[in-house]
Amino acid sequence: MLSDLRLAKRVFGCCTFAFLLSIGGAAAAPLSKTEPDKAGFSSERLSRITAYLEREIALKRIPGAIVVIRRHGKTAYYEGFGTRDPATGAPMTPDTIFTLFSMTKPITSVAAMMLVEEGKLALDAEVGQYVPAFYHVKVGVEKAGADGKPELNLVAPNRPMLIHDLLRQGAGIPYASLAYGVVKKPYEDAKLTSGDLSNQEVAERIASLPLIEQPGEYWVYGHATDVLGAVIEKVSGQTLYEFEKSRLLDPLGMKNTSFFVTDSAKQALLAAPNESEKFSRDPRVVQKWESGGGGMVAAADDYARFLQMLLNGGELDGKRILGRKTVEFMTSNHIGPASGVKPWAYYFPGAGYGFGLGVAVRTEPGVSHWPGSVGEFEWSGGSGVYFLADPKEDMFAILMMQTQTQRGRIQSAFKSMVYSAMK
Repeated sequence: MLSDLRLAKRVFGCCTFAFLLSIGGAAAAPLSKTEPDKAGFSSERLSRITAYLEREIALKRIPGAIVVIRRHGKTAYYEGFGTRDPATGAPMTPDTIFTLFSMTKPITSVAAMMLVEEGKLALDAEVGQYVPAFYHVKVGVEKAGADGKPELNLVAPNRPMLIHDLLRQGAGIPYASLAYGVVKKPYEDAKLTSGDLSNQEVAERIASLPLIEQPGEYWVYGHATDVLGAVIEKVSGQTLYEFEKSRLLDPLGMKNTSFFVTDSAKQALLAAPNESEKFSRDPRVVQKWESGGGGMVAAADDYARFLQMLLNGGELDGKRILGRKTVEFMTSNHIGPASGVKPWAYYFPGAGYGFGLGVAVRTEPGVSHWPGSVGEFEWSGGSGVYFLADPKEDMFAILMMQTQTQRGRIQSAFKSMVYSAMK
């Protein structure tokens, strides 16, 4: 039987995967996985995850993955599979660094709420106070042209965009890939990710584009959290990374979480997708833009520490990041009839879920295609990463892999297997 202070090892083919998971204890005394029974899981049922991911790798659908499952402060499952880089054949190791894409959003949202707690930022403050260009933003609506074809008509917003709108994705700012109708072309032409722009310059460029919906009327998935990053910089007087590193990442011991990876030794730890898939962003190339909506990288155990902090009500290892009521507030539903914010055409949380401040929140026990608890919160990234956290069960699960084409199917199976293994 493994003790919590021993090194757990698992042999996968030709390589040994040794884990040191330092969560909920001093950094000098890392924890290894415990027996699943002690964490309230069936070891037999958890083995289904092992078999599933080994099969996915054998079929070459993904190159590799890391899974962390933790409940009641105990690590029930912490395993790695396959390779982190199919081009080199480098094995998956605990310090592998994954591109997060949209799983950056919860981190940026926590950073913003730290400023709210200090009275330096307010949810009902207007975004234009921090990025003045948003005082001139317009909403794009369709009208018939002289030839009968649809044309873009710009109208004034019904009310100013608020910080609250940015956090709950209710600002009306889409991604170019999700825009449609007469608003799609301006977003495609803007090429927001091109050029070496700062967070402030990206936010100003976004403000020059038409909103796809009125502020506060629809949940619209897009660049709202990137604008939030610029707001954090304005309020804190630091770059987004400087603020997050000093106030959030370092206190939590998230040593492998950043926007860019410049150290050559750490660059070798970056996970990559199959060669048939190409990511639009290379974290080895430093840019001015630190995308609060999708620009971070992290190791699995770093993100585990972040989630454990949230499950603990904002505290980890004696360091308080957020107040307990702030965490409850963030993980409550902020859209729906009472809020006036309606689901959009591309409503990713899906049936049975609302949206909090940076995370999807389960609002009903049924309706969804997957099991779970009311109050469970989760999010994922377009790079393949995914997490769920369930306060009622005192549990979180993380799936780290790098794939854009296989992620939805695998994440769905993973969630069902996690919940079916619980006692």
